[in-house]
Amino acid sequence: MPMKPKSHSQRLAERRKVEMERHRPSARARGYDQRWRQARARFLREHPRCENCGAPATVVDHIVPHRQDRRLFWDAANWQALCTRCHNAKTARECFQPAGRATPGKERTR
Repeated sequence: MPMKPKSHSQRLAERRKVEMERHRPSARARGYDQRWRQARARFLREHPRCENCGAPATVVDHIVPHRQDRRLFWDAANWQALCTRCHNAKTARECFQPAGRATPGKERTR
């Protein structure tokens, strides 16, 4: 079955994503190293369910984006367990909201 051609806005969003990724440091450079992987695994064992929908959690989310602030990055009070779907939705809201506006909906569920 033929696929529907992508709309202008879909093509624009794809180009924007590629451009953002080009300038983004590697995960390791952003602090997601062995120490983080161990902390993440421990946190997910202690918090196995998504705090939004109750599905199995797969992501440790920084409630307030750390933006390379090491103190905020490692502050476990700023972490929440989310499923991939809820994390992607939250990240999309954060990335595409106008600057200075609060993200609609619950930011922290615990």
